[in-house]
Amino acid sequence: MISLADQKRRIEQGALTPDAALAESLTAIDKREAEIKAFVARAKNPKAQKDGPLRGIAVGIKDIIDTADMPTEMGAPSIYKGNQPRADAPIVMQLRQAGATVVGKTTTTAFAANDPTPTLNPRNLGHTPGGSSSGSAAAVAAGMIPLAVGTQTGGSVIRPASFCGVAAIKPSYRLLPPVGVKCFSWTLDTVGLFAADVEDVAIALAAITGRSELNAPELKSPRIGVVTQDFAGPPEAGGSEALQHAARAAAKAGASVRELKMPEIVQEAWRIHIVVQQFEAHQAFAWEYRENYDIMPPLLRKRLDDSRHFTPADYDAARNVTLKARAALSDILKDVDVLLALSAPGIAPKGLDSTGDARYNQLWTLMGTPCVNVPAYVADGNLPVGVQTIADFGHDAKAIAAARFMGRALKS
Repeated sequence: MISLADQKRRIEQGALTPDAALAESLTAIDKREAEIKAFVARAKNPKAQKDGPLRGIAVGIKDIIDTADMPTEMGAPSIYKGNQPRADAPIVMQLRQAGATVVGKTTTTAFAANDPTPTLNPRNLGHTPGGSSSGSAAAVAAGMIPLAVGTQTGGSVIRPASFCGVAAIKPSYRLLPPVGVKCFSWTLDTVGLFAADVEDVAIALAAITGRSELNAPELKSPRIGVVTQDFAGPPEAGGSEALQHAARAAAKAGASVRELKMPEIVQEAWRIHIVVQQFEAHQAFAWEYRENYDIMPPLLRKRLDDSRHFTPADYDAARNVTLKARAALSDILKDVDVLLALSAPGIAPKGLDSTGDARYNQLWTLMGTPCVNVPAYVADGNLPVGVQTIADFGHDAKAIAAARFMGRALKS
């Protein structure tokens, strides 16, 4: 994989020009894209910028995010073929203002839902890279680009990062602007980042937001609460091994590690995530669903068909549970620095029929908390499983600092 931190250091030292750094990515894309299929569009004659902390850094943008120089088809060309926004989404402009070069649009499941892309997992071509940010995770894992942007409504950043063995952050809700991103659920949609390592994610997030404190140093001797998420069902192949391995590594490296059980209100929040998501989805996709029903992506259409029974009263009750659960989780996080949980139930599913299960992600998305994926374990078939460090809302620097600790502990 291409290290953003290494490219940035060499550029600042004068050992690498921004043009040469960008050329590394363009060459890698040319070499691997036909096999991996991570992009749906490529920028024409991309040029490296001369200024900015991310000058020379190539970035891929998930194709539900508006770009003024490339179409945004949202994985649904049957409805949005050739759709050309007039302006960049704010997150794209933040990247450009930081000096990064947008080199292409990465694949997304249709409308960031369930209908898979043709993208392959670079770790094992017979398996899915996950979704919905399929191309962003795969492009980084394949060593094509050092940075990519994705989104998460259920588990669409952290889960594909786990399946592909890369670092990623789902920041606190709306730390990165969701404006100019096709909406699925305005309570849940969160813009996130993929990179080779936690250091790369931290550097990029700090540069994009102008918040230098997000490039946080490693947290020393953190207090870690392990959450098995039994309420979400048992882990799959490689899952339990990954979490146990990570907990042991953290304790060996000097962390205080103990298992935590989530209170009933938090478990209830996990159960009602679907109510919030689907009630809002029916409004977000009202035009597509009503006016283009027959050509809607079939798996998303079925999800909408199956969730028409949710009422405003159901939604209001779910929001009430959400508020109470967020308060309860915040109280828990006063006694530990971070939570440690699996990023996915296990390894990436075989084939491309499914992008995997978001059941280990949806609670944290609803809670709006920052989550950082750290590759933790490699199962048979060269298939990774990650763990996520989870901090309280607004404590993104702490989640990153703990992830840096976990990364070092797991490499020891």
